[in-house]
Amino acid sequence: MMLSYIDPIAFELGPLAVRWYGVIIAVGILLGYFIAQASVQRVGHDKDTLVDIIFWSAIFGFIVARLYFVIFQWPYYIQNPIEIPMIWHGGIAIHGGLIGGFVTGIILCKIKNLNPFQIGDVIAPSMILGQGIGRWGNFVNHEAHGGPVSRTFLENLHIPDFIINNMYIDGKYYHPTFLYESVWDILGFIVLIVLRKHLRVGDTFCLYLIWYSIGRFFVEGMRTDSLMLTEGIRVAQLMSVILIIVGIAIMIIRRVKYDSPRYREAGALSWPTKKAK
Repeated sequence: MMLSYIDPIAFELGPLAVRWYGVIIAVGILLGYFIAQASVQRVGHDKDTLVDIIFWSAIFGFIVARLYFVIFQWPYYIQNPIEIPMIWHGGIAIHGGLIGGFVTGIILCKIKNLNPFQIGDVIAPSMILGQGIGRWGNFVNHEAHGGPVSRTFLENLHIPDFIINNMYIDGKYYHPTFLYESVWDILGFIVLIVLRKHLRVGDTFCLYLIWYSIGRFFVEGMRTDSLMLTEGIRVAQLMSVILIIVGIAIMIIRRVKYDSPRYREAGALSWPTKKAK
């Protein structure tokens, strides 16, 4: 039986090897940016509002995503410090990227007197779409997969042969958990886009946290390469539970303590204000 594998290297420019992992991540970011740009103008912001926010959030998000991964794999990286900056080999933790990006975005919104929850609502669909696309970088790298399965199991999922063949790693077929999460994320993108115009400011962002975290919790339980906090606690599952709680709590608090206009209302543009007593 002949199997066709996908080469992790997309093309070479002299001594520089450009990997599909980086190309796919870049495509996810750019597509998300253009979608967010269209959305931010519809709610009354200038077309350049998101340029600095997305640029700096992406940069610091990547840095924190890598540091997050390295910290939880410290016994390995303390022995191989030269590999710490080698993100093209994989090893970027999405939760670390979310933390870095969120903190950077909030700081910039405060500086620019923008409502961080409305900006979050604008960006949330793009983020989950980008995450869904980015998972295909894991596919090409033969990482972020689940436990061993049979070829028959994969064929019964009715997925294309190129996915089945690329899940044959070191003599075994594996659960395409990257695919499960990618499909969940893309479905989440559709849900957020459809519901957003009917929600109050901040709800779309909170729904993003909840939706993504539910899917990630279950998919993470199937993976074989999870970052572990203890022998029985997976870091991503713990973070998923925390983010679900945070998302629900923010929705409740904003309704109780803050003026919470609709997504497209003019009052949603500036830094949020508390309700008058």
